Amino acid sequence: MRILGVDCGTEKTGYGVIDSDGRSHRLVCCGVIATRPREALGLRLAALAEGLEEVIAAQAPEVAAVEEVFYAANVKTTLKLAHARGAVLLVLARAGLACAEYSPLEVKTSVVGYGRAEKAQVQKMVASLLGLSEPVSSQDAADALAVAICHATHAHYRTAARVSGEVAQ
Repeated sequence: MRILGVDCGTEKTGYGVIDSDGRSHRLVCCGVIATRPREALGLRLAALAEGLEEVIAAQAPEVAAVEEVFYAANVKTTLKLAHARGAVLLVLARAGLACAEYSPLEVKTSVVGYGRAEKAQVQKMVASLLGLSEPVSSQDAADALAVAICHATHAHYRTAARVSGEVAQ
C-alpha cells in the first residue's frame, strides 16, 4: 500500500510517501512544502494546497494520514495550524484519498514506543524503520513519514484482527 503522511504547518508542511505491507516500509519520497511567512494566510494556504496536489499527482498514494491538531499554549498558533490542516484535508478529499488521523501521542508511540519522544528520537526511528543510512534531515518530513508509518502499522493490525475474527467464526 502506498501511503502519504502529512505533518501540517503554515510555514512548513512535511510530507512523506512510503510503500508498506504493514511490517516493512520503503521510502518513496519526502520533503517540505514551505510558504512565505510574510504572505497573507490565504496565499500561504493556496501554496500549500498546490504543493500537496503536485505530490499526490506525482506519487499516486492510495491512502493518506494526517496528524491531528495539538493544543498549543498560543491560541493563534493553534488556529493557524487548524487552517493548514483544513487546506490539507480539502486537497486529500478532492483527490479521493481516504484519510486517517492520528494524535501526536499515537504517532510517537507507534514509531518510537514512547508517546513523549523528542523529535530527534522520531527522526532516528523513522530512519531505522525505513532502512535509511542516516535520519531524514527535515524534522517536518520525518514527522510526516512517522505519520505514514503509524498508519501502515495500524492498518496492518486492523486487517490482521479482521482476518483473525473471520477465521475464528
